[in-house]
Amino acid sequence: MGLGFRRILRSKVSPFVFFQISRSVSGNRPSKPSPDIESLVLRQYRDGKFRDLFRAAISEPSFLLSACQNICLEEISPSYDSINRFISIEDLAFDLRAGRLDVESSCVKLFPSRKKGTHLVLPNLKLKVVIEAVRMALEIIYEKRFATFAYGGRVGMGRHTAVRYLKAAVENPNWWFRVPLMRQALDLCRLKAALAEKIEDDALIGFIERLFTSEAVVIELGGLDLGRGFPQESSLNSILVNIYFDGLDQEIQEIRVQIHRGNPKLRNFEREEDSLVFHKPVRVYAVRYLDETLIVTSGSKLLTIDIKDRILKYVEGNMNLKIDKLKAHIHSAVSEKMDFLGMELKAVSPLVLHPPLSEKAMRAKKKHLKQKAAKALELKNARETIRKKLGLKIMKHVFKKLKRVGGFKIDLPVEGEVRELFRTWAEEVVVEYLKSKEDCYHWHKMLTSGNFLSLKRVRDQLPESLVDAYDQFQEKLNKRLMPERASKHLVDNEMVEKDEEKRYAKRTVEDLIELCMRVNAPIELVRRAIKLAGFTNSMGRPRPIKLLICLDDSDIIKWYAGVARIWLDFYCCCRNFKMVKTVVSYHLRFSCFLTLAEKHESTKSQAIQHYTKDLRIIGENGMEEVYFPTEQEIKMLGDRNLSDPKPVDSAITMVLVRLAINEHSSVCLAHFCESTNNTIYRVRLLQNRLNVDPLIEDKWVPGMGAIHEALNRKCLPLCSKHATNLFIGNICLQDIDCTSFLNAD
Repeated sequence: MGLGFRRILRSKVSPFVFFQISRSVSGNRPSKPSPDIESLVLRQYRDGKFRDLFRAAISEPSFLLSACQNICLEEISPSYDSINRFISIEDLAFDLRAGRLDVESSCVKLFPSRKKGTHLVLPNLKLKVVIEAVRMALEIIYEKRFATFAYGGRVGMGRHTAVRYLKAAVENPNWWFRVPLMRQALDLCRLKAALAEKIEDDALIGFIERLFTSEAVVIELGGLDLGRGFPQESSLNSILVNIYFDGLDQEIQEIRVQIHRGNPKLRNFEREEDSLVFHKPVRVYAVRYLDETLIVTSGSKLLTIDIKDRILKYVEGNMNLKIDKLKAHIHSAVSEKMDFLGMELKAVSPLVLHPPLSEKAMRAKKKHLKQKAAKALELKNARETIRKKLGLKIMKHVFKKLKRVGGFKIDLPVEGEVRELFRTWAEEVVVEYLKSKEDCYHWHKMLTSGNFLSLKRVRDQLPESLVDAYDQFQEKLNKRLMPERASKHLVDNEMVEKDEEKRYAKRTVEDLIELCMRVNAPIELVRRAIKLAGFTNSMGRPRPIKLLICLDDSDIIKWYAGVARIWLDFYCCCRNFKMVKTVVSYHLRFSCFLTLAEKHESTKSQAIQHYTKDLRIIGENGMEEVYFPTEQEIKMLGDRNLSDPKPVDSAITMVLVRLAINEHSSVCLAHFCESTNNTIYRVRLLQNRLNVDPLIEDKWVPGMGAIHEALNRKCLPLCSKHATNLFIGNICLQDIDCTSFLNAD
């Protein structure tokens, strides 16, 4: 078997927590600023604008400390002293107030290995803190001013929230179109003008301008870098894009209000017959995620053309952006799919989303109900048999004692317990018997027939106590066994059947006249991605990835687990989520087994026998750990969260290759991590290994981005904790200070 495997001890299992709170697209925790931080910004509001924000709020040490804690990766925020070991907050605040912070000297320029490649400028940790502080201030100012359909880079307004809005709110879509932008840089002059509408602070706007001129912040619209966690994307990008597109959001909202006012919904019908009229008012729906905009209408195509012309005119005229006219066509929502947010949208009948049970399923359901009723009857008979045997034993024991000695004495009082036991049994038997309406009717007829005691001349001759007892008996008899109760039960059953018929008729009509939104994962692109990354061969079967053989077994499993986890988290809101589960459960899992088998020169069966199907490994604490989602966890996954997960682009296009040296002289590159027991990892990018340009869709996967090629073969010292988090996708290269990389050629 070659090198063989280490034996895994069957000890206690410490499973890795698979379900975690998703991070925001910028890599920061999606938390709201504290009230003290908000007050620093809001008190600068005077005469309709925010003034002197940079020196009076952002430059405050408490504001900078909050920014440091926001970009920190630890669950417990670092203290003031631990942050000062990396950067001096007081000195940084003084430099910001005095305007002495040099943006260009706080950046590092990285060059790719290719001569034709473009360079990459990354800010160091000090400048990242200032950028995060600026982002926090802008978020406090603009968050409540953004449109309700503006998603991305906002707390609780991510991809899944946008998809849920499309599935729940959009009714009867007929036509839709996107606003496709050509690859272009954001217009800095237009952005400064948008900021100047709410902010009057030359220092803040000048600082943002210096970030753009130094290329520390680069926003490319129409590309594939926004909202994907790439290191070339700054944490400031999302909020600036939302500010830049806020004018377009207001224009779209004005269009929606005008159309909705001209087509109100019909309410408060005077006649009941009028409520049966099918009326579908014209509605316009809009969703914008960063630079992607989707417009959906339920009206005519001519109306949709007018809306599109008005929006495109605003984008080209007021926002100085170039439109890709070839992709700006109007599509039928029923017959054509629409690619949006990395998913496929289509309008379908409610019958497609909620299909009726097939004959086989109905037979299975009836069989299950029949088996359930038989099981309940069997348990009931067994319970009655046990009670009968127990009661006979008690009575036999009592009569035996009375016959022999004329009585018996016990130390414990059991009379109350026995009486309560028999009373409970009797009540259960009576309740069970009264459920049968036919039996109730039969006994009511038997007990009320020949009621001569109701005659006055007979009642006068009887004792009063006997007459009262008879009347009470009749009242209870009518109360418990009255035939009206049975007839009422039949009427209730008829009402239930009629309601079911009405619901069925309504559902049938809805299937004929209504349309809903179906969201699917692009399975063909997913299969193309796993083939490009080397998970499968040309026949679509799992294969090993030989580049990963140099890694430890745990790192191999963690890398596969990261890709699987991100894919499951991203597509969990899709209708065909089962197909994504199949890709993870079969292609990724068995590719991992084949890679481990290739490393240890063994077979796939031996790898499965050693690691089990759950890919269990021994952790540093000697306990078993499970990083790859188990088959049971994958089956239970579904659309249950409203997060903003990052796409799989960053995880699938990057491999960290562990070098055979350890670095103890430098700290971990994760933000504010003080660990010196680090391991050196070399970044290997997919496009450089395949020698493919990601901008060429024929050789790449359409819609999938890539990490900037300047980071290829860069060496990063990381501690075991943050290396694990980077492998499994909890953090990305945005959360690491890539400017402090090592040269280990």
